[in-house]
Amino acid sequence: MTAIATPCVVVVMGVAGSGKTTVAELLAARLDWPLQEGDALHPPANVAKMAGGTPLTDEDRWPWLDRIAAWIDARLAAGQSGIVTCSALKRSYRARIIGARRGVRLVFLDGEEALLASRIGARRGHFMPPSLLRSQLATLEKPGEDEHPITVDVGLPPEELVERIIAALEAG
Repeated sequence: MTAIATPCVVVVMGVAGSGKTTVAELLAARLDWPLQEGDALHPPANVAKMAGGTPLTDEDRWPWLDRIAAWIDARLAAGQSGIVTCSALKRSYRARIIGARRGVRLVFLDGEEALLASRIGARRGHFMPPSLLRSQLATLEKPGEDEHPITVDVGLPPEELVERIIAALEAG
């Protein structure tokens, strides 16, 4: 059992190919916390737009981010921990889903473009085409120190990333 303050909701963020789902699934299994895949909360119109190779606008993202925020609020209101994935590319998006909520921790999966591109190119059955990686990287505003992120390098094995994340969560 870990010494992580609860309730705690962890937002696992990063661009496409950073391993949000893989890391979040491993983290959820280790902590025995429920996981919400943020992509599952996208409205169908967003999925269709991305699948067609068109980047989302801020206006496209607001309803999706509001669904993620509602999931976080429900967990915290119930006094329960959880993990949610979300690209959370801009500070304004993170403000919308995290804001002043107590008990929410941000995990930023950071990686080199070449590694991310190779991962995206290798995956099958995902609506996000490799062509949108550049758009995501151009949009990405890396979390500032004031956002207190747990930043990990995705070049490491996923199990090691999870160990580092848990150690940082336990440290507060």
